[in-house]
Amino acid sequence: MTALTLSTAGAATLRADALVVGVAKSGKTLVVAPGAEAVDKAFDGRLAAVLETLGASGAEGEATKLPAPAGLKAPVVLAVGLGSAPEDGESYAAETLRRAAGTAARVLTGAKKAAFALPIGDPEDISAIAEGALLGAYAYTVYQEAGKDAKKPLGEVALLGAKPRDKAHKAASERALAVAEEINRARDLINMPPNDLTPAAFAAAAQAAGKEHGLKVQVLDEKALAKGGYGGILGVGVGSDNPPRLVRIAYTHSKAEKTLALVGKGITYDSGGISLKPAGHNETMKCDMSGAAAVFSTVVAAARLGLEVNVTGWLALAENMPSGSATRPGDVLRMYSGKTVEVLNTDAEGRLVLADALTRASEEHPDAIVDVATLTGAMVLALGNRTFGIMANDDDYRSAIHEIAGEVGEQSWPMPLPSDLRKGMDSPTADIANMGERMGGGLVAGLFLQEFVGEGITWAHLDIAGPAFHEGAPYGYTPKGGTGSSVRTLVKLAERTAAGEL
Repeated sequence: MTALTLSTAGAATLRADALVVGVAKSGKTLVVAPGAEAVDKAFDGRLAAVLETLGASGAEGEATKLPAPAGLKAPVVLAVGLGSAPEDGESYAAETLRRAAGTAARVLTGAKKAAFALPIGDPEDISAIAEGALLGAYAYTVYQEAGKDAKKPLGEVALLGAKPRDKAHKAASERALAVAEEINRARDLINMPPNDLTPAAFAAAAQAAGKEHGLKVQVLDEKALAKGGYGGILGVGVGSDNPPRLVRIAYTHSKAEKTLALVGKGITYDSGGISLKPAGHNETMKCDMSGAAAVFSTVVAAARLGLEVNVTGWLALAENMPSGSATRPGDVLRMYSGKTVEVLNTDAEGRLVLADALTRASEEHPDAIVDVATLTGAMVLALGNRTFGIMANDDDYRSAIHEIAGEVGEQSWPMPLPSDLRKGMDSPTADIANMGERMGGGLVAGLFLQEFVGEGITWAHLDIAGPAFHEGAPYGYTPKGGTGSSVRTLVKLAERTAAGEL
């Protein structure tokens, strides 16, 4: 794991493998960002001119390496683009710094230590740079042979201008470290091959974390699920040799006045079941447990941060496979709530496991429930690969989550729950069908879930199907593979709840 240190040392005097500085565009001119004054001085005030000669433009995502001149202890200077320079009196956006730091950390794979001389104006900047660097340094190499030519992630991030004895600076860095490490925990789980991350293995990981961080963990195995009448979770997992689990992982604080329940979809592999996915659509379906990974990591983060709010996570874990024992299209499941569901498509399985978990979570009467799921391809079609959708039974709560997501740098968009789409899920056989109208499929899924939320409980649904798993080239602090989408939003939501703002 990449180490994080705060340093008041000057950029010219700190020993490191590389020195990271920011550059930006001011009109048609390249300018050196604050924090790099000593580095610019070592270049006789010509750092921007040298970078322009090398083709640097200051655009976000750009990284330019150049040898350091005499006067700097680091042998290499890495200039990362920050986009347009802010107006006088304004500072760089936190997300701009976060992405720039992530880009630098990725470029410096193999280095033991890098000093980051990026603009720091307040503790929020420290948090953003630290988060970006720690997330950008992430690599999943568990299943790769460790040859002598293999490069390890950046070993240490030193933040210049951040004071280790300043309480606000120290708190910002400690929070960033905890959140980044928990996002990377979620990424590890998402990237783990499904032959190793079975429902039972995921549950065991939750138990291990619970023991380490003082969390209360309860695991319902297939026998307990059957005894309890969890027909949705069992109906999805019945076709697999790896039986399902429902995990309750809870963090409590003695001064907490509110309880936040988080419910995560945890399909450790989704073949589609009898409604089998075609080739080209099932190769990345190990990521269908990203919602459960986000919930799990958020509960651990809340514990590490000591938030004054109770946070209960529900991980609905199952493997959706075709077999002679699998649920068939046309079967009717009796859910934990007592409602019956006609299964018209076994590839709409996430809503079935979530429904049982939502009902169970509602029994504890939390102040709010938020479920997180890679639920529908329809949401990806609507919002693309980088934005998650937010639905809720309370418009103000939906708006608050949207605002929080923007604040922490996660792209989201509020979506409606049109009541006219509910009729499409009417079933002649059961209380409700698990499918409705094709158009607006992401909204239909939200309406289905709403049926299983306890009366009077504020509820929101995050469909992270787009941003949960990145198949393209890495960018900023986002790697190829699992991203840990929504963890930052959920942690900030828990903090706002603890502060009595929600």
